[in-house]
Amino acid sequence: MYRIIPDESVQFMNLEAGNIDMMTLTPDMYVNKSLDESFNGSYNRYNYTGPQYVYIGYNLENPLFKSEKVRQALSYAINRDDIIKNVMLNLAKPVTGPFIPGSWAYNGSVKGYGYDLKKSAQLLKQDGWVKQPDGFIYKNGVRFTFTIYTNQGNKPREEIATIAQQQWGLLGIDVKIRILAWNILLTQFIDKKKFDAVVMAWSLSRDPDCFDIWHSSKTKEGEFNFISYKNPEVDALLVRARTTFDFNTRRICYRRIHEILSADAPYTFLYTPDILEAVHRRIHGIVPAPAGIGYNQIKWYVPAELRKYKISIEK
Repeated sequence: MYRIIPDESVQFMNLEAGNIDMMTLTPDMYVNKSLDESFNGSYNRYNYTGPQYVYIGYNLENPLFKSEKVRQALSYAINRDDIIKNVMLNLAKPVTGPFIPGSWAYNGSVKGYGYDLKKSAQLLKQDGWVKQPDGFIYKNGVRFTFTIYTNQGNKPREEIATIAQQQWGLLGIDVKIRILAWNILLTQFIDKKKFDAVVMAWSLSRDPDCFDIWHSSKTKEGEFNFISYKNPEVDALLVRARTTFDFNTRRICYRRIHEILSADAPYTFLYTPDILEAVHRRIHGIVPAPAGIGYNQIKWYVPAELRKYKISIEK
């Protein structure tokens, strides 16, 4: 049985109270709140790299983000190492593209965007943005201002939005933050493209096919390419990669896609988080593996003497 509890802090309260048997922990919960003897007497903790990455995505229908130089400037201005250290408590790894480091699709030669405010300022100036006496940058009389959105109850994403606001502010960009309930953010803003930028994450399958996220045909309301990214070469590579059984061809396609997306910077790629799980000790049969812990969930069981719930089946 599953319970939907949108707020992570409320989830953890229920976990501590024994009302739920399993949850994904935040880094703060894993490092600071789940080390006491009582917690560890009741729960096993697991830590493994999962197929997921966190990013800041830009609405490419917004004129502010049409320029590649602007998007690159925004990416150079974000200190990923600082986010990984202070938000994720070093329980994450930096990423430079839409695949997981160490996977066969990941292009390790792509360097991405190191923290470089000087480079950011240069790119913005090249694109026509000039700082005025009020401390903000303007182009053709228009101030560079936008709102970054993320979902309520996800503390790391809220902290990332705040850090981005501060770091972009050093360049003279006026950034506001809006935190919304997940269903409202998704249905009223993301699906309808009524947003400027978002802090989000993608959970990926083991196969690197990302057609639905990046192909230009997938930009309609409710589809996954909600930032409206369009690149003919990426389109062709996505189709080629999903229509061949040749492993080497697929690898070449995806690594080229990685290279292009890094250069185009429709996302500021941040990190892949460690997956941090707490599972009640009454649950047996868990065998951690490179695929995580859920791959063999069908074999999990609770010994009869430890069962809390009884299911009656009427004939």
